[in-house]
Formats: sequence, structure tokens, C-alpha cells
Amino acid sequence: MRTIILAAGQGSRLRPYTDDRPKCMVELAGRPLLHRQLDVLRAAGLDNILLVGGYRADRLQLQDIALVENPRYAETNMVATLFCAEAFMQEGGDLLIAYADIVYEPRVLQAVLDCDAPLCIAVDRQWRRFWEARMDDPLSDAETLKLVDGNRITELGRKPSSYDDIQGQYMGLIRVRGDQVAALREAWHQLDPAGPYDGKDRDNMYMTSFLQHLIDRGWEARAAFTDNGWLEVDTVEDLDRFHAMQADGRLDRFIRLEG
Repeated sequence: MRTIILAAGQGSRLRPYTDDRPKCMVELAGRPLLHRQLDVLRAAGLDNILLVGGYRADRLQLQDIALVENPRYAETNMVATLFCAEAFMQEGGDLLIAYADIVYEPRVLQAVLDCDAPLCIAVDRQWRRFWEARMDDPLSDAETLKLVDGNRITELGRKPSSYDDIQGQYMGLIRVRGDQVAALREAWHQLDPAGPYDGKDRDNMYMTSFLQHLIDRGWEARAAFTDNGWLEVDTVEDLDRFHAMQADGRLDRFIRLEG
């Protein structure tokens, strides 16, 4: 299995922490977000890892980790960053795709590895209890995720009108089965560069828009469920809140940080 970690973003909402480093190198409880994720991947035996950098890519020079850059990181979005690594996408070999600003326990990764669908997407069933500990209005921040047949995803990434539209929360951890990797690359090249895809052109489309595009064209996407065990850091407020929760033990209710 090959792993691509998308690490091109600056994270402007995390300034001043990101003034001199990419978002994924901001520290949570004393260690960079990226290093925490790498620990989990390596413990699972996943060491064929490629980083796709952009903003301050010079801070991503890590031992035994390959790096490519998205030279247009400032004017493109996550999917365009992913396909800067197209040459790394080996046909016939499974592909794991991860956002660089997430941290997760080994059990979250294992759920994705145990999934054998063409497209596996990590989904937190208990997202709301964590969101309620983070903010006053979870619905305003969450995105839709709808399921049929237990765990087959039919919709994700849209603005919900009620909690009924959210049967779990997308996390930014995806597995593409090896026999579908060539089709993934083809799907990207077949996109109309002008779009629109949820109001964006191809270079600026969201990852959830790309996943929805695949689903709408018949891809079988299955949820790899977890009940918490992860977090994402988007803002200074997130970082401050997580540090406070870690200090008084509340964070352990949702994720246990190692080291």
C-alpha cells in the first residue's frame, strides 16, 4: 500500500503559528500534527509514504519520506494537490490518501485498512458529541453524509438542513482499492477544467466534491466507521481548546494522544 499525505496548505486561520511553517507542522501537545500521523502509519507497517507540499515545503524535509510539491498551492485546492502525486499512484496497489492536519488513533486507521470496498472513507459516527464539546452550534460547521445499506455512502460534503442529514462525519482519510487506482486517475483527467463542481473549477474543487463526483458515476463508496478517536486542527481556537482539554483530561473522552 502507498500513502499520500496532502500537506500543501498554509492554514491561514492558524496564524501566527503558520507564519513560518505549513499547517501540518503546528504542534499539538508538544508534537507536530504530521509527526503524530506518521507514527500511526509506521506502526501499522505503512512506510511507503509521499508528502505533497506547497507552502513552506522546506519544512517538510523528513528522513525516509519522499516529497513532491504543488507549485500552484496558493491558487489550487486539495484535489489538485493530490494529483501532483499522480506518478506515485501505482496501478494494482492500494492507495491511502490522508489530510496532513488530522490526528487519529490506530483503531481509526485499522478500520480503513479492513475495508475492502473500491472506495473506503473514514467516518465518525459519534462526531456530534465531540463537536458539541468544541462549539455552540455543531450544525453550522458540519457537512452532510448519507448512508444506505448500512455503510454505503450516497452523499457527503454538502450543507445540512438538519441533523438528519448527517449520519456521520467525513474525516479526510480515504483508501482506494488497487484495482481502482487507474480509474481514479482517469476520473481526474476526464473532469471539465471549467467545472463547476459545487461552484468551483477543477483546480479548486473540494475533495468531498470529487468523492461525490465518483459516487454519482457509480463508484461504490463505503464508510469505515469509528466512534471518535481523531481530531482536526483548523484554527487557533481549535488549538487552544484542545490544549486546554488535554491539560484537564477532557480530551481523552474523544482521542488519546500518545507521546
